[in-house]
Amino acid sequence: MQLASGVPTLRRYISDAVAEHSDITSRSLRDQWQLLVRGPLSKLDGNGCRSSYILVVDALDECDDDNNIRIILQLLVEARSLKTVRLRVFLTSRLEVPIRHGFYQMSETDHRDFVLHNVSPSIVDHDISIFLEYNLRLIGEEDSQDAGWPGAEVIKVLVQSAGGLFIWAATACRFIREGLFADERLRTLLGGDAPTAATTPEEHLNGIYLTVLRNSVQPGFSQQDKEKFYNILRDILGSLVAVFSPVSVDSLSRLLAIPRQRVDRMLKDLHAIFDIPKDLTRPLRLHHSSFRDFLLDKNGCGDPNFWVDETHAHRMLAESCIRLMSTALKQDVCCLGSPGVLATNVEGSQVEQCLPSEVQYACLYWVQHLQKGDVQLHDDSQVHQFLQIHLLHWLEALSWMRRVSEGIYAITSLESIAPVGQLPSIARTFS
Repeated sequence: MQLASGVPTLRRYISDAVAEHSDITSRSLRDQWQLLVRGPLSKLDGNGCRSSYILVVDALDECDDDNNIRIILQLLVEARSLKTVRLRVFLTSRLEVPIRHGFYQMSETDHRDFVLHNVSPSIVDHDISIFLEYNLRLIGEEDSQDAGWPGAEVIKVLVQSAGGLFIWAATACRFIREGLFADERLRTLLGGDAPTAATTPEEHLNGIYLTVLRNSVQPGFSQQDKEKFYNILRDILGSLVAVFSPVSVDSLSRLLAIPRQRVDRMLKDLHAIFDIPKDLTRPLRLHHSSFRDFLLDKNGCGDPNFWVDETHAHRMLAESCIRLMSTALKQDVCCLGSPGVLATNVEGSQVEQCLPSEVQYACLYWVQHLQKGDVQLHDDSQVHQFLQIHLLHWLEALSWMRRVSEGIYAITSLESIAPVGQLPSIARTFS
């Protein structure tokens, strides 16, 4: 979509590809690249000169599938073969093993590396200072602060607190802007422990995440209210950092069986950490993946009120997915009345109406949450009872979603985690 918007002449070619291949979203990465990117670009008329475009791929390391990372890198290299356009790729990533391996397999002429850690700290601090000065000036104007607020000395302290991390500075600005009074929020940040030379960048970042979280707890809460708040917040935060695909506020509410107003209340002071759309049907997203690392690291988080036990979070999501599917799935879930209707002949809007996004999420990922949650399978368990009643309903739902192959893989995964002694009775459910 961004490619079609950025290069208007490509719209027709991309639109034609989508119209010709209605299953484009379920095709392989290689097919999608060929049909939606490389193919349309190759059809551009250079008119005697090659046009240049820049493709930005941000945070490739956040791709969960190592094999997909390798495929993406291979496909990006193939862009060199385009004749009518010159496509340059600007890619950012942490140097995880599959990414390093992918670059090692490329020719040195195919890429140029730039390691941010090798940039002089003084240059980084100067850039962060400019960033803070600009954003805090705008915040000061919005909050009717005096000209020149907050001053050079405060900016200097904030730069030191950032520890060379732009994400710290960005989070700090969002935190200050979203408060009732910008100067009070700024004092909250300045009131933390003073950074030392021995403080690592991660510790700087963890500190501001803790500040944002603790600031979301109202000081007037009773101890009982605080405990309730922490429990609900941990469940919501744990779910948001453990989901395999982003979910909306509405979907999260229905998935966890928590009233939407309560989810809104838990998240209303966390805009500095989450991108929370005004449209509650659009997915929630982390501003930066480092918050996930922070929440799941018991030592890094340092506060048991916010630390998320990843195994428990996946186990809770698995139970929530099964509970939701048990109430939503049924025979002929799309109410067509005829078993011979082809999925291609049913409008996507009808499928989405009968299988809302949270139900589709549950159908796709409940088994993966079981695995990550280290759930033990046994006779008469929640999993066993669900499969006895809803196995065919689940497979039917996957077929409407055109993801039935993933159901077959999920069944294989279930058999692999079942205890040896329990495998025969669980396997009978599939017969």
